[in-house]
Amino acid sequence: MTKEEIIRPENLVYTKPELMNDVPMHYCPGCSHGVVHKLVAEVIAEMGMTDKTIAISPVGCAVFAYKYIDVDWQEAAHGRAPALASAVKRLWPDRLVFTYQGDGDLACIGTAETIHALNRRENITIIFINNAIYGMTGGQMAPTTLLGMKTATCPYGREVKLHGYPLKITEIAATLPGTCYVTRQAVHTVAAINKTKRAIRKAFEYSMQNKGASMVEVVSTCNSGWKMSPEKANKWMEENMFAFYPLGDMKDTGKEE
Repeated sequence: MTKEEIIRPENLVYTKPELMNDVPMHYCPGCSHGVVHKLVAEVIAEMGMTDKTIAISPVGCAVFAYKYIDVDWQEAAHGRAPALASAVKRLWPDRLVFTYQGDGDLACIGTAETIHALNRRENITIIFINNAIYGMTGGQMAPTTLLGMKTATCPYGREVKLHGYPLKITEIAATLPGTCYVTRQAVHTVAAINKTKRAIRKAFEYSMQNKGASMVEVVSTCNSGWKMSPEKANKWMEENMFAFYPLGDMKDTGKEE
């Protein structure tokens, strides 16, 4: 098959999303962040919202998200992205506004901002990457670290007596009256990637329809922090993370309106 035949639309299997900047990624090989970036970029373009999107990235592995997706970005202090997103959406209600946050940022230092923004029914979407560890800063225990899971700050495994229980922030979000769509997905298989893309699209559409706040959690791997190969990290996630963080929609009131 010639090069010209390969690039014909009917033969095209994959292409880089038009909104993904042509820069080297800093994420570790096997990291879930790159896949989610691709999905976000595709959804924004498919919705025709390229020039009407304002995204917020805070601190952690997600801090450089602005380098990769070619839309308007604002940086937020650690944990404060939902507060900044609330202000942006109120000032520019015709914009698609979302945050992109990790579990340490969102479920630890940003717990208050997250819960109150969702409870106020801000018309924003929070994309929540949960890999149960602080990936960028050395692999410390996160609020979402599983019981028995070893990290740099709990080398013998998380214990209830010392560290408390893992925080299911997405379940909490589903109980809040201000949320319209709350879901937990993953990106470890093609089927899972397709479901996550549909979830992001639905959340973005609901926010533009002023139906309330949405949270899309993506259960993810951190093979560097977990000290595993990408393949083993995916398997460990399936066998351990999904048992405690089951996938699927938890709330969808937007379709009822």
